[in-house]
Amino acid sequence: MPRTITVGLDGSPESRAAAEWAAREAELRGLPVRLVHVWEPVPEPIAQAPLLGPETHRHWTERIPRESAEGLRLRHPGIEVSTEQLTGRPAQTLVDAAKDAEMLVLGSRGLGGIGGFLVGSVGLAVVAHTERPVVLVRAGEQTAAEHRKHPTGTPSTATALRPVVLGLDVADPDEALIGFAFEAAARRSVPLRVVHAWNPPPYYAYGMALEPAVEREMARGDAVILSEVLGPWRQKYPHVDVVEQSRYGSPSLLLIDASLEASLVVVGRRVRSSAVGAHIGTVTHAVLHHSTAPVAVVTHD
Repeated sequence: MPRTITVGLDGSPESRAAAEWAAREAELRGLPVRLVHVWEPVPEPIAQAPLLGPETHRHWTERIPRESAEGLRLRHPGIEVSTEQLTGRPAQTLVDAAKDAEMLVLGSRGLGGIGGFLVGSVGLAVVAHTERPVVLVRAGEQTAAEHRKHPTGTPSTATALRPVVLGLDVADPDEALIGFAFEAAARRSVPLRVVHAWNPPPYYAYGMALEPAVEREMARGDAVILSEVLGPWRQKYPHVDVVEQSRYGSPSLLLIDASLEASLVVVGRRVRSSAVGAHIGTVTHAVLHHSTAPVAVVTHD
């Protein structure tokens, strides 16, 4: 059974944008799209209220997925679209739904209350516990946004696609993360911009000035390491134009800045055992909140 591109759907503008992005990705990958709607049961007294009774339940569990699927089939006739209605706690239900998926696609923000399970806390919980890649898409994300602006300054699908951006830590370069980024760039026939940020040793942070010669040497050393890490991947994907960027500074800020000219930003989430639960990581957390492009989070050991 082929994997699907699974979408968390709740009817919000964010989830509709996520479904559209997933459909475009499905066309690139030749995979079906699976729209998953999660209904979280409410206490019986609340369920009897007029605004939260059977009619509302029927609206969320039947109309939204059906209309979304019909729209995707109309706009993307070449892909297979299915719907599934699940009941349970939204975060855990979506994590379970993603286990057999090629990737899970979510809206990066959602409605409040009963209508929006893709709010910040739930969305972050899904990212923190899902082993499959998760892509977050903002509301209003259009196909044209993945393309470079027309010379007139307006978005246009007639222009070239923007590059894929990969945030990479050369001290811990994971093959799953790098491979995902190269595949994304290859499918889109766009350059891959690899962003690596470096900082001086800790003792420089306590008042010692970083001499220009030392800074240049550190920058040169990190640039060499980055090239060595990417060397085998350049050979594996000879048609992908790789742009290496190794700079001093905050990796979060560099990636957020790079997202302004990206069609997709790819970052990693390292699996860590912790008594207080899973973590996303400060860089990935910042990028999820501030990237202007869709963000793919790839889990790795």
